[in-house]
Amino acid sequence: MAQHKFQFLSLSQIESFYRNGYLVIPGFLPPDEIGALLARSKQLLDEFSLQDHPLTKFTTGDNNHVGDDYFLTSGDKIRFFLEEDAIDELGNLTREKQNAVNKIGHALHELDPVFKRATLQNESLRDLVRDLRFHHDPVALQSMVITKQPQIGGEVSEHNDSTFLYTSPPSALGFWIALERCTQENGALSFLPGSHLTTPITKRLVRLPSGGTGFQQLLDPSHVSTSTGEYILEECNPGDLVLIHGSVLHKSERNTSAKTRFAYTFHMIESPPYAVYDEKNWLQPTEAMPFSRILDTPNETLFEFGRHT
Repeated sequence: MAQHKFQFLSLSQIESFYRNGYLVIPGFLPPDEIGALLARSKQLLDEFSLQDHPLTKFTTGDNNHVGDDYFLTSGDKIRFFLEEDAIDELGNLTREKQNAVNKIGHALHELDPVFKRATLQNESLRDLVRDLRFHHDPVALQSMVITKQPQIGGEVSEHNDSTFLYTSPPSALGFWIALERCTQENGALSFLPGSHLTTPITKRLVRLPSGGTGFQQLLDPSHVSTSTGEYILEECNPGDLVLIHGSVLHKSERNTSAKTRFAYTFHMIESPPYAVYDEKNWLQPTEAMPFSRILDTPNETLFEFGRHT
């Protein structure tokens, strides 16, 4: 029986990913590409205008998840979401705009040439996806620069990505690339290894008929066993890639340091009929910008407006 030939990952890396639910790949992007991504991120922060900006804060709590129109219509745009602690009780910024942004999203991979090269025009990434056996027309559906600002970069509590990018069955895969040194002090990621095998998706973020977002329970959480074990902190250097299974539990702590923690992250899902992405999800493809295929040329698309349900 012929053995499968891997193009980018080793067999031990693939086994580690499926065992632990995540995989750190050192030096996935070379220094010049990381430098270009970081410089472009900072340029976007310098150039974005506060005029007519609704001062939308990025919040993640179950009872306070961001869901205004600025957020819900950001899937085919480049928009800027602020840290909760960057705005005072009167609605004024407490610092310069460049130091107030929590993240930039959600169509960097489509609209910005620098980020597009790293995402849709990256042959190593295509080889990696093939090695993981994602053969069901995987598509990229969102991208973000997460800045994790000094002193105010907020904690992100335990979660899994399929809650927010739900398919049936779950198929989300996250690509998280460090643009700066990520340490315990400035909010490096932590993972609960193997939790993707023991913790089902109990809820999903949905668009509410009345507007905004909320969570739909898929399972009674009282009937679901809580994953146990010890979280592992993964410090990263610029250029390191962390693959994140859509069901693995992970988190990051508040940035208590004087240094930023810039990272570029994007997500992929598989396509119908293998995995169904429906109209309840907060993020929807548009007529102007369908979700783009990973394994074909960047101009070819699978998800078209009105055909994704």
